[in-house]
Amino acid sequence: MKKLLQKLLHFSSTWTGTIIIVLFLIFFVAQSFVIPSGSMKRTLLIGDFLFAKKFSYGIPTPHLPWFEMPILPDIFGNGHLIEGSKPQRGDIVIFRYPKNEKIHYVKRCVATGGDELIYIDKELLIHFSEGDEYIKSHYPETKIVTLQGKLWVSNPYMDDHPGIQYQPEAGGNIYEMLLKYFINDKEIDMTPAFIEELNAPEFMVDDRPINALYKKVEEGHFYMVGDNRDNSNDSRFWGAVPYRLIVGKPWLIYFSFEGRSYKQMFGGDDEYGSGQDHAGLARVCGTAPIDSKACEALWEKERYKIRWGRIGRQVTSIEREEPIE
Repeated sequence: MKKLLQKLLHFSSTWTGTIIIVLFLIFFVAQSFVIPSGSMKRTLLIGDFLFAKKFSYGIPTPHLPWFEMPILPDIFGNGHLIEGSKPQRGDIVIFRYPKNEKIHYVKRCVATGGDELIYIDKELLIHFSEGDEYIKSHYPETKIVTLQGKLWVSNPYMDDHPGIQYQPEAGGNIYEMLLKYFINDKEIDMTPAFIEELNAPEFMVDDRPINALYKKVEEGHFYMVGDNRDNSNDSRFWGAVPYRLIVGKPWLIYFSFEGRSYKQMFGGDDEYGSGQDHAGLARVCGTAPIDSKACEALWEKERYKIRWGRIGRQVTSIEREEPIE
């Protein structure tokens, strides 16, 4: 036994052994990710470096890091070597983007198979598949509304997760963008609807009134929405995520760094406005207008700062507190 341990120790100290051990950890235990966009702001911030637990929802089929090439076949057709528990409502989940499986996304799972969603500006209503009795026993009356003979829960996750927000940036919000996409024959995953009991602004789409967007989640799928709900490219556009694309769960923030330029902070870097952060500029610039040269100079002095208050924090803990920015 002692000789075997000595051989293992010697093997682990070689280049080959080190690479094998590192790949084993990446494939089956934990993998490092960096948050590249603001779609999960204020819970997860651009520049958060985190470890994700790869075993939270089973063991996904290993992919070669950086190249994202599978090194084993998908034997069971579900993207996992070992099937595990599935994402629960409210979980923050890392998954492969359905339209490009080499890219990883991180969002919050807001609904699972059989759940129904109604989305209006500043409000997400969910009818959980367990039915009305489940809703009455798990949510206070103040959060429950009756629509079309069913009970719906209004913004069910905001009380537990203070980082969830509706703050439109880039001159608009996702609700209006989804309607425009639909009108212009672009692909979205929600269906425009008119619900009489709903107190919401009406829009005319194809000569008919619309006051909501509706979706019923497919069985075995998970509906992923960013906490920065007015500025997130998520399931509302490209659909629910199947289990085979689920990778893991964010675990620990090991480093956090603010490296965005003033141009990115002010104008953003995508059509969803997820990289824009006027509130962040205002905190730094004080009385100086955020569109001024003075503000730009102040921000560039503050750029490249380490967010010490986030380092070493578990995501399951930090997501239940007032955000640390």
